[in-house]
Amino acid sequence: MTPEPSIPAHEHVYRTLRARIMYGEMEPATALTLRGIGAEFNVSMTPAREAVRRLVAEGALNLSGSGRVSTPELSNDRIEELACIRAMLEPELGARALPRVHPALIERLQNINATIAEKIVKADAIGYVRANLEFHRTLYLRAQSPAMLALLETVWLQSGPTMRSLYSRLPRTLASEKHRTIIAALRASDEPALRLSIQSDVTSGLRMLLT
Repeated sequence: MTPEPSIPAHEHVYRTLRARIMYGEMEPATALTLRGIGAEFNVSMTPAREAVRRLVAEGALNLSGSGRVSTPELSNDRIEELACIRAMLEPELGARALPRVHPALIERLQNINATIAEKIVKADAIGYVRANLEFHRTLYLRAQSPAMLALLETVWLQSGPTMRSLYSRLPRTLASEKHRTIIAALRASDEPALRLSIQSDVTSGLRMLLT
């Protein structure tokens, strides 16, 4: 994989691995090695090590005492914690976005939601995770709260591999139905309903993973 000329090698490795983890392209507890990363990206150990260091700092990768690097395998307590963080941040971002919502944005969200339904039917777990996050990010970008969105993305990043596991437990119509309630609240400019529908959407999914 060849990075863009203007992007340092470690940044290219970091961005690519970060996207894979966030979008569930890696399963929980997937092991990575610096040698393997270096070989895949055709870089030396130094850029690979720097990318891994940054991802460990963000909680996207775990580093054991023995030096083993792997994607997160979340405990029930950790799932509950991340669900609570999402329940606090996402309704607030949605409420901040509401005054800037326009018909074109609502149409965009409807199209993304249709894609989510297609991914579920096709058993495309990775496509589902990617489209689901695209739905939420598209709305939250209208909040113009970059610091809050950056915090939220670290939560999405930590839960990416686990969200991939959610597909097998997800009722076929659940995600698209909950998103329709979000769209309805946006269309009605109903902030209380929007907060409630977002909270329900982001917590119900993760909590299905509790064992």
